[in-house]
Amino acid sequence: MPTKSLSKLIAQPTKRTLAVALGLFLMGSSVCSSALAQAWPTKPVKVVVNFPPGGAADQIARAIGIPLAEALGQPVVIENKGGANGNLGGELVAKSPADGYTLLMSSGGMVSVNPHIYARMPFDPAKDLVPVASAARVLVYLVAKPNFPADNIQTFLKYVKENPGKLSYGSAGNGSSPHLAGEMMKSQAGLFAVHVPYRGAAPALQDVLAGQLDFYFDPGIGLGQVRAGKLKLLAVGSLKRSPLFPNVPTLEEAGLKGFDADSVFGFYAPAGTPAEVINKLNREINRILATPALKDRIQNLGGEALPLTPAEFGARANDDSKRFGAIIRERKITGD
Repeated sequence: MPTKSLSKLIAQPTKRTLAVALGLFLMGSSVCSSALAQAWPTKPVKVVVNFPPGGAADQIARAIGIPLAEALGQPVVIENKGGANGNLGGELVAKSPADGYTLLMSSGGMVSVNPHIYARMPFDPAKDLVPVASAARVLVYLVAKPNFPADNIQTFLKYVKENPGKLSYGSAGNGSSPHLAGEMMKSQAGLFAVHVPYRGAAPALQDVLAGQLDFYFDPGIGLGQVRAGKLKLLAVGSLKRSPLFPNVPTLEEAGLKGFDADSVFGFYAPAGTPAEVINKLNREINRILATPALKDRIQNLGGEALPLTPAEFGARANDDSKRFGAIIRERKITGD
């Protein structure tokens, strides 16, 4: 073969050569990815809770964090980063390295609600975060201050309707599930009450206990106060009654058909986090959620443990987005 032809052949590899090279590259990438997952974690894992301490997201994260640290063999550090209805903490995680060492624990609202209420967000939850594992279906409970002049849901609805604009209710922030529950109730029952947003459910609860707010939808953190007789529990904002309070009716039973303000809390990771790391986290978190200790812990918070695959978790978030988006558009809710 002439020297010129030989040089040309060497300089221009055949399709078969390229295919072999590509296959070796992909095989190497797969081996590296698998090795990364097997080695991970080699240092502490940080879980950012995008609401203040004391709320449902914070308590669930800490309850899961202890057994998760034991399973991973590394500390799980909880860091609270509240503000902007979860956007500040969400942005922090979305812009973190996609290496599995920074996770987010959030209410479903940041993914399913915030894109509807903010004209602009500093990140795109659907693109910049990926679902890792759901943790709990969180119910909301309609509670009123101790001296509220109503002892059942029918009397409560009648009293609020007869006093338009004179009563106030709190929430964990604009667009939070307690806020949306209040707007759903106002819409379906024809009520008018003043909404007061807080930076988390815990400070709103404190003002209900102090009598500075008349009522609010509690995500479970105030149930101890209900049991102690310091709050009046009037109804459950779910499609079914809570097993903790089987004698307390749902708002649907009170005549508000289809009333469902449940949300799903769970873990997210920055987009691009290796699938093997996400799957490992999902397996461990689901295993933890299946233990009696965690089931009881979440139920005592008023919720229900909800182990799902990452794909199922993402699909649930999409369904919630459609459901909540409808009331947001109807009530013209914004994040301002």
